[in-house]
Amino acid sequence: MTSQIDPARDGAQMSFDGRMSYGDYLQIDRILSAQTPLTGAHDEMLFIIQHQTSELWMRLALHELDAARLALAADRPREAFKMLARIARIFEQLNSAWDVLRTMTPADYSTFREGLGQSSGFQSWQYRLIEYAVGNRNLAMLRPHAHRPDLTARLEAELARPSLYDEALRLLARRGLPVPEAVLTRDLRAAWAADDGVRAVWETVYRDPQAHWEAYELAEKLVDFEDYFRRWRFNHVTTVERVIGFKRGTGGTSGIHYLKRMLEVELFPELWHLRTTL
Repeated sequence: MTSQIDPARDGAQMSFDGRMSYGDYLQIDRILSAQTPLTGAHDEMLFIIQHQTSELWMRLALHELDAARLALAADRPREAFKMLARIARIFEQLNSAWDVLRTMTPADYSTFREGLGQSSGFQSWQYRLIEYAVGNRNLAMLRPHAHRPDLTARLEAELARPSLYDEALRLLARRGLPVPEAVLTRDLRAAWAADDGVRAVWETVYRDPQAHWEAYELAEKLVDFEDYFRRWRFNHVTTVERVIGFKRGTGGTSGIHYLKRMLEVELFPELWHLRTTL
């Protein structure tokens, strides 16, 4: 019979009266008390935790996006590369979470769907911040947050600063690449429109990676992130279709039809379009 292991013998701290513990540092009690199902349905807990954990990962993604932009603006692209790689891995985690939610059947969801009221994932202000931060600036999506002046102010502040893609292109310009002046001085609040001049710049980078290695690596980091981001959107679509079919969303959207339109949105279009002409 194997004797029981006593961690104290190896020096582990076992008494936390008046000292910081694991639960104290992570505020575990607060986190675990944040799940408040509104119905008696078994699967509502899954639904709540799925979305709460997604918001936590988005919190980290925003932290990394902010740091990556600051690094690019300060001409420290290699620091940004690590952050961008981490953001892609965060979205890999977000993608995996859909696999758990897909264990919920239409019958399961129907037991608590009415309890959601008009709440819907497209109302996530953190998700909107991520889209604004990387360059998808749809001003219409300010409206779902109009009832919260603090959130509106935060989103407006994001719209006033260069996006991740803007900072990437400004870096290329400082490195001597001919980014069009109209792009460098564009209205930051405006939605991004694919630009032939920008595509030509990225083509220059891809045709001679050795001469533009940092720009080339930056491009691939951006593509890597968007790849995972697109998969996240696609997994969202397939999960919703699997669970509710073609019903309208709880927030009033057309549901699956709305989500499928979102699949057509490109964050860094020139980086994808240039592959056809290389």
